[in-house]
Amino acid sequence: MKYIATMALMLSLGVANAYAHDRSVKMTSSGTATAGGVDLKIPNTTSGENDFAGNGNLGSYTFREIEAETGPQASSTCSGPNLLYTTVVSGAGVFRFQDGSLLNVTVTEGADCIDLAAQQAHCTRTFKIISGTGRFKEAKGILEFTETIGPVLADATGNPVFFASTGEFTGTISGVAHDEGHEGEQQ
Repeated sequence: MKYIATMALMLSLGVANAYAHDRSVKMTSSGTATAGGVDLKIPNTTSGENDFAGNGNLGSYTFREIEAETGPQASSTCSGPNLLYTTVVSGAGVFRFQDGSLLNVTVTEGADCIDLAAQQAHCTRTFKIISGTGRFKEAKGILEFTETIGPVLADATGNPVFFASTGEFTGTISGVAHDEGHEGEQQ
């Protein structure tokens, strides 16, 4: 009986250790952003979609996010004659990693500082990890995203509607199962 209890304790400690440590995240991304095909139906907002691919210390991934943003508003950090400021009020996204594991996130806050003269925007998002599959089944943490976007296509009235994006996800994640294939990957 003592042998079985010892083996059970060793096994549970081994499993706990496989998920225990916090891990820094650094992943680069590039992709596109556009007005959303999905309308979140939140009053006084517009919906948008982001579609990225990238690589980092968790492996190669794709990321798709849908969000709702307010119209331009006042800001102490983004103000000037050619600047517009918007905030994200709702959103969620899914990372799909090369091994098939999924990492699901929600937007907890976000903002865009749009420079009309330079024709680019600097955007930030904070994502809370809410669930996952595969090696991310027990994942928790916070990811920060910073990106720069610029217009690629405008509609018939000259309003930009399709954008190119480059950015970086950073943060801390815990509860990730050890995966030998991704431990050493860096960008």
